[in-house]
Amino acid sequence: MKKRDYPLIILLLTTILTLITFIYDSQIIRFIQPLHNAKLDYIFNSVAYASNILIIFFFLTSLFLWKEHKRRWILPLWLSGVISIAISYILKVSVHRLRPFQKEPIEIFVTILYFMKDNFNTWNFSFPSFQSMFVFSSLPILTKEFPRFKYIWLIFACLVAFSRVYFGAHYLSDVMAGAIIGYLIGYIIVKLEEKYQTSLRITKKLKLAK
Repeated sequence: MKKRDYPLIILLLTTILTLITFIYDSQIIRFIQPLHNAKLDYIFNSVAYASNILIIFFFLTSLFLWKEHKRRWILPLWLSGVISIAISYILKVSVHRLRPFQKEPIEIFVTILYFMKDNFNTWNFSFPSFQSMFVFSSLPILTKEFPRFKYIWLIFACLVAFSRVYFGAHYLSDVMAGAIIGYLIGYIIVKLEEKYQTSLRITKKLKLAK
C-alpha cells in the first residue's frame, strides 16, 4: 500500500462510520448533553467564535500571503470555500433535516445561538454542517503547503465540528458528512491546480508571485 493512498482509505472508512453514526445520532446527542460543564462551555464557545467564516478567511489568506511562492494557492483556497458554501446550501435545502435542538429534548445555549445566528437564519437545516465543510475544505491545501501546520488545523477543525454536536446544533453524522465533503472539495481542487496550474498563471499575471 502506497503512502499516497492513506487519505483515500481514511476517507472511505470515515464515510462508512458516518453511515453507521446516522443510525445512532439521537442516542449520541443525548449522551453528550450531560457532559456539559462550565470549562467545556467556555472552550467550545471560544471555538465557535474562532470558527467565524470571516476570521478563518482572513487568517488563511494572510498565511498564504506571508510567503510569495505560496500565493498561487490563495485562489484555490477561496474557491474551496465558495464551493463549500454552495454545496452546503444545496444539500441543506434539499435534505431539510431539522437540527437536534429542534427535535430532541435538549437545551441549546443562548451564546452559541448568537455566534451561529447567521447560519440558522440563512439555511435553518442540520445536514450537512457548513462549518465542518468549510474548515475541512482547506485541509488538503494546508497539508500540501504547510505540512507541519496541518496537524494543528486538523485538531482545530475537529474541535469546530464537535462543538456543533456539543451545543446541539448538529448531529454527529452532520459534521462527519460535512468534513468528508469539505475534504473532497479541497482534495479535488488541489489535484486540478496541480494538473492545470490555472491559479499559478493568474497569480503570475497579477505579479503576486514569480
